[in-house]
Amino acid sequence: MLKILFFGRLSDVAGAERMDIASHASITTITMLRDHLGQGNEALLRALNEPQVMVALNQILVDWDCNLQPGDEVAFLPPVTGG
Repeated sequence: MLKILFFGRLSDVAGAERMDIASHASITTITMLRDHLGQGNEALLRALNEPQVMVALNQILVDWDCNLQPGDEVAFLPPVTGG
C-alpha cells in the first residue's frame, strides 16, 4: 500500500488530500505513480507535471525518478509562494 498526500491546490485538483493505493509491480518510481494517478484525471496529470511541483518520499524531498517501496508515503507539494 502507498500513502499519497496532496497539498494546497493539488488536493483540490485530486479531489482528496489523501489517497491510499495498492502497490503495483508496474509502479516502481514516483514518475510512474504520477502517470498512474493522472489516468482518468487529465487536470491532475497537468498539475503534477508543472515544473515547480515538488515531491517528498517519507517526508524527504526527492527526485521524480526515486524508487518506491510498499508502505511509502508520497507527498506532492505545490509551488511555494510568499512575500
